[in-house]
Amino acid sequence: MTPHTHLLQRLQSGDALIGVIGLGYVGLPLAHAAHTGGFRILGFDIDPSKIEALAAGRNYLRHLGDDMVKELVAGGRFGATTDFDRLSEPDAIVVCVPTPLGHHQEPDLTYVTNSGRDIGRRLRRGQLIVLESTSYPGTTRDDLLKAILAARPAGAENLKCGEDFFVAFSPEREDPGRKSHTTRTIPKLVGGLDPKSTELAVALYKRAVEHVVPVPSAEVAEAAKILENVFRAVNIALVNEMKTILTPMGIDVWDVIEAAATKPFGFMPFYPGPGLGGHCIPIDPFYLTWKARELGQPTRFIELAGEINTRMPHYVVDRCALALNDDGKAVKGSKVLVVGLAYKPDIDDTRETPAAEIIDLLADLGANVSYHDPLVPRFPHMRRHKRDMQSVPTTPESLAAFDCVMIVTNHTNIDYRAIATHAKLVVDTRNALKGLHNLGARIVKA
Repeated sequence: MTPHTHLLQRLQSGDALIGVIGLGYVGLPLAHAAHTGGFRILGFDIDPSKIEALAAGRNYLRHLGDDMVKELVAGGRFGATTDFDRLSEPDAIVVCVPTPLGHHQEPDLTYVTNSGRDIGRRLRRGQLIVLESTSYPGTTRDDLLKAILAARPAGAENLKCGEDFFVAFSPEREDPGRKSHTTRTIPKLVGGLDPKSTELAVALYKRAVEHVVPVPSAEVAEAAKILENVFRAVNIALVNEMKTILTPMGIDVWDVIEAAATKPFGFMPFYPGPGLGGHCIPIDPFYLTWKARELGQPTRFIELAGEINTRMPHYVVDRCALALNDDGKAVKGSKVLVVGLAYKPDIDDTRETPAAEIIDLLADLGANVSYHDPLVPRFPHMRRHKRDMQSVPTTPESLAAFDCVMIVTNHTNIDYRAIATHAKLVVDTRNALKGLHNLGARIVKA
């Protein structure tokens, strides 16, 4: 029996052991979905605190709840470890590691190539490796596969991709906090480096995900994920630019979007904000522009969208400064409360959050900045932002003491009526105070 046939039977029957490298926002939900599909799961992570939390039945990703982890632990088919020597055990290994940007907006594939080397040192015949981390087209073939092969020990058995082991790409499509879809219900794109790899990856995901969509190659799957996020980034940039045009004209961009959205065809509503956050939209377009420069191709449209979106924290701080000026106050010395530190509503995820940039900009101008976020009690360590801050309460007295309250993230469990009633000045970047404009606070949309 060939390695392909043997592995296909194990995947189709559910007898296979699935390894997941990276037990974060992508890897943990995927492990749960595969476990629900009947597989045995072995998770890998370099953070021992995650392994300890999972063993105790605690979920460190609060928006997913503890029930997910309790199901994994109670099932008896799940384990997690920091011991990467055990990578020889799984029949299939799914790589769910970060792909951040470097200091000059260049792709940082350190986590991907390190995972490839970790796999390569333990690679055995009959394993499937799937990359889920978003990157530019060609990453799976040119970076992950090469890292795997380069790490093979001297004198080790010669294994050929597509015959002895198999490699595919299947982009993660997680949207933390979304209730309408889960890992099991979001359609799964799958593209292998060869037809056998595609077939095996499809067999893996068919037990974990309701709808699996095979595509012609890993490169098509990689490019599709980039296109999805470029599409969102460009359209968000469009409405952000519309906001900067319409605001001086005295026109509310939120009213304009609401009116345009009544058209049943040819229009899809996107909404402005104080900047982009999260693990995809602020990052992925830059992966494509970097690859395009390597090929000598301009990406003016995508780069312009990036410029507009990265400028938005500066825009809302400028609006705050003008609003304070209208009250006869300078930013320097003013007490400013930033409401919301997470990058989107109702989760505690602060990756690439524009709130951190806004806090830095206000502090640089001399403001006395505090923040309130019921889901993020302490300012976490970030790649580009470090502050010793804790979330402060919002009582009628504390709200009245601030010169300006800026709403950056519109969590649903925040008392916006209290803000609109007791604050002196509110800079609202999310239209959170819609319908609350006559309760006492002066409200400025930004």
